[in-house]
Amino acid sequence: MNSEYHIPVMPGESVGGLNLFPGAIVVDATFGGGGHSGLILERIGNGRLFAFDQDEDAAGNLINDDRFFFIRHNFRYLKNFLRYYGISEIDAILADLGVSSHDFDEAGRGFSFRFDSNLDMRMNRDNKVDAAYILNNYPEESLVSIFRIYGEIKNARQLAYGIINARKQKSFKTTTELKEVALSYAPGGNENKYLAKVFQGLRIEVNDEMEALREFLMSSLELLKPGGRLVVITYHSLEDRLCKNFLKSGNFEGHQETDFYGNRLVPFRLINRKVITPGRTEIVENPRSRSAKLRIAEKI
Repeated sequence: MNSEYHIPVMPGESVGGLNLFPGAIVVDATFGGGGHSGLILERIGNGRLFAFDQDEDAAGNLINDDRFFFIRHNFRYLKNFLRYYGISEIDAILADLGVSSHDFDEAGRGFSFRFDSNLDMRMNRDNKVDAAYILNNYPEESLVSIFRIYGEIKNARQLAYGIINARKQKSFKTTTELKEVALSYAPGGNENKYLAKVFQGLRIEVNDEMEALREFLMSSLELLKPGGRLVVITYHSLEDRLCKNFLKSGNFEGHQETDFYGNRLVPFRLINRKVITPGRTEIVENPRSRSAKLRIAEKI
């Protein structure tokens, strides 16, 4: 485990929620610094662990263990890569959806407004579209949608208009240039929160995070054995709502389906009816965990 790269959030609660046993086949969908993976390996005996991470920097944290298989790709391709390894069923899946501390603290990645850096925000730097491209090329209505839906910004139209006007004078290249424009539209006293939402919205668009999450959840349901566990840690309301609806109903809208006799058709049994959040001690030791929500479900 590389705790400098990323401190695992709610490690005991999340790994415990997987209900592991010797011989289990497990997926860590968001490897990061390897903290969760290390704990999983302690509990699966002669089982196997398949860890996904699209960030090339995560490959520096690999675990030297014959039971461990690292796949440097987005977890949306879960089913394809497990098929490559001859795996059609698995016992447990863990996904910590937070951006790693390493990415936020690495000034050159452009994830944080704390640094003056290139507007990148790509988790996979092999992808062509970065944050600068979006700001400089997307039409106004697309920018409005990004900031309103992904950033949950109330004055998204005004912000998008300001970005369009600014880029007519000069193309966006750095986080500071975006920050200067965004601050013109930030509510007084909530500047940092507003900037966080602006950067969140852009990051989600750059990495196609919501569609990737939908594909991952669908694949998870298909791959898990009956009785298999899915554990998800979310950090903002968009992804949490998506996960909550899917675990409760099997669809992303939360529509409850029934059979001919009116019996509820549900794919999972919820292990925790009430969402699990970090304790006070963990939040003090790892402030970035404060918005985390843990959900555990078992496939029926």
